[in-house]
Amino acid sequence: MFVLKTSNSISQIARLQSPKLRQTGSNCTLSFWYYSYGESVGAAELQLLVDGLKKSTVLWRTYYGKGNQWLKAVIQLGRLPQAFQFSLEKISLGIYEGVSAIDDIRFENCALPPPALSCEGPNSFWCRDTKACIDSLLVCDLVDDCGDGSDEDSCDPDLQCNFENGLCNWEQDIQDDFDWIRIRGPTPTINTGPLKDHTTGTARGRYLYLESSEPRQFQDKAVLLSPLFNPSGDGTCAFRFHYHMFGKEVYRLSVFQRSVSNTKGWLLWYKFGNQGNRWIRQTLFIRSSKPFQILVEGTVGDGFTGDIGLDDVSFLGCTLYNAAQHPSGSFFKGNLPTISTTTSGTSVPATLPINNCTEEEFVCRASGHCIHMIQQCDFRPDCSDKSDESACVMEVCDFEDKDLCGWHQPALEQMSGNYSIRITKTFMWQLGRGANLYPEQGHCPLTDHTTGTEEGWYLFADSSNGEFGNTADIATPVISLTGPRCKIIFWNHMNGSTIGSLEVLYKSSNKTSKLWTQSGSQGPQWNRAEVFLGIRSNFQVIFRAKHGVSYMGDVAVDDITFEDCSPLLISDKPCTSEEFMCANKYCIPKNNLCDFVNDCEDNSDESPSI
Repeated sequence: MFVLKTSNSISQIARLQSPKLRQTGSNCTLSFWYYSYGESVGAAELQLLVDGLKKSTVLWRTYYGKGNQWLKAVIQLGRLPQAFQFSLEKISLGIYEGVSAIDDIRFENCALPPPALSCEGPNSFWCRDTKACIDSLLVCDLVDDCGDGSDEDSCDPDLQCNFENGLCNWEQDIQDDFDWIRIRGPTPTINTGPLKDHTTGTARGRYLYLESSEPRQFQDKAVLLSPLFNPSGDGTCAFRFHYHMFGKEVYRLSVFQRSVSNTKGWLLWYKFGNQGNRWIRQTLFIRSSKPFQILVEGTVGDGFTGDIGLDDVSFLGCTLYNAAQHPSGSFFKGNLPTISTTTSGTSVPATLPINNCTEEEFVCRASGHCIHMIQQCDFRPDCSDKSDESACVMEVCDFEDKDLCGWHQPALEQMSGNYSIRITKTFMWQLGRGANLYPEQGHCPLTDHTTGTEEGWYLFADSSNGEFGNTADIATPVISLTGPRCKIIFWNHMNGSTIGSLEVLYKSSNKTSKLWTQSGSQGPQWNRAEVFLGIRSNFQVIFRAKHGVSYMGDVAVDDITFEDCSPLLISDKPCTSEEFMCANKYCIPKNNLCDFVNDCEDNSDESPSI
């Protein structure tokens, strides 16, 4: 269909209307190809007209010519329970010079789920009237996935909020830079933020957003606080929410979990940058041995097209905190000890010995002796029982005895618990050995590097799972401090016609940088790699495998060693004639002077005056 203008009246509209549609399912999208070319081709917009609503909702707009080409528009409709139709309007103000056209309109995933004969299993919910079988994670999430509303019946209103009538039991943090704003319809700045809410899918519904225009500055933060919850116990407590990150200068949305009121807690999830003009659903699984609270933090980008939206937040399997059940004291005293969770899977005794340690100190498990936090996980045991290094990455890991030595996969931890069934087809790291291989899998190592036999274990990313472009990360727990000569040595095996790549990344707070990378087939043997780290603090090392274009090629690593990584120890002995005394009184061999390596930790061995 195209617009041909013949009349000369000042303002004209060409309107194309769809037939009436009765309803859509929750994953419905509409796409079409459009052409808008010419000097003064003007604007066009697609509107949604819902029965019973006077005001239409703008779903899509284009303002000016886009060049001599067809472009695709994809519009998220979501669940629309009432009858509706679309109106595509072309607006011309007097002068119309150009061509406007539309073609190939397509609706996808718009039907409700089909009825099922049976619906069994702990992760399934059988809808009352429509008899559809849906995932139990979709129950009580403020979206009618069944089509009869039965998945949203008898839900606890304290565990969900759609922001239609306020913030429910959520609160704005008073220690951040500004507040989230409740709004309906589009945000004030064009080309950023949502055009409609997620709950109703129209301009009538309300949602929260953060405004990134003046006077906001780069990295200003707005934090929303959930109510308090009881420890999640053995059951899986899930947090579901919908976010919208559209705009050229969108920066970051993060979710934290905390058990002490005056801290930020620890990062559960974050997303950076423009994610397109759509609402995206996210589910996070929460484990906690203490009462906890969730923080949703939005961060402003470097410009005004950085609005972020939040809607339809809900909890499943969580119970609200009741101070009466916890007479030992309220969460909000701010002096509760932090939860002692460890990422390496080693359990830590819940009771600590009697001690006088502050929150900034680590308590040795056997003696109750206090050491500085920076001495925990620094490759040097400072406690007599070595408990300060117990939940850390091991200095040498050969993966024999099927031990991961403290390495863990962050992405899989969010999917753990009762939902482990979902991660079997995921592209991820796993332990393997040549003895378990099928003959056709010639691209996987037949022997490990440690023992050189088929019985030896190594770590590999299985490319028969996942698809092209997927990544698999395996990370160390946080390493608090390393010395000037610290390096990682490891052996890697990359053989196969469509091998992807292997990267070694350095991650500190939310900054990630690449230290080493290798792509493509390196032949049917183990190759040695060495990555220099030097002095670094509070960071993680991550091995990232990237999936190639097919399953022909697995990336494997073995024998990962952290060499010379413990920080410097300054002794009381004077330096010898063969040694140089650093400004901090540390002695180094004179041979290490002026070699571009900061051996002293204070850089005095590299001073231009030497």
